[in-house]
Amino acid sequence: METDTVFYIRTAGERDLPEIRELIVETWHDAYDPLYGAAEVERMTSEWSSIERLRQDMARPDSEFIVADTGEAIAGMAYAASSDEGRTVLLYQICVLPRFQARGAGSALLDELGGCFPQARSMRLHVEHANSKAIEFFRRRGFVRTGKAASLDEGGGSGQSLEFEKSL
Repeated sequence: METDTVFYIRTAGERDLPEIRELIVETWHDAYDPLYGAAEVERMTSEWSSIERLRQDMARPDSEFIVADTGEAIAGMAYAASSDEGRTVLLYQICVLPRFQARGAGSALLDELGGCFPQARSMRLHVEHANSKAIEFFRRRGFVRTGKAASLDEGGGSGQSLEFEKSL
């Protein structure tokens, strides 16, 4: 793992939204084009990661929207919210640009989120069942598979997700 890049983990701001959206689109194309094709990934990111949708996520109560910043670029982002009266953190999204993967940005984002919800006892997430790179990333960080969720696509069209959880 290359570790020469320093990541500053900070709260995302309104001015970050265009760069965050670009990061999500690039990361999703890298991970999911081989599974779904570029057109389907473009449709999903257009719906799920519009600037307006990201703005709504950022404003959600009991949530954290953070970025890994190199000082020159946003290398990664993560968004999570509390559930179960604060006992569970639901990780809705974590993305790291391909050129910054395996350098510690994803781990730093997860660590920061774990500390943002002091009442939480666990963190839960869903990951596409065929995204072996992401599954391995989460397993190496202590997440264990707890079940299979329905569709990743809110409309019911695209792949199946697996549920993972870890104690905090």
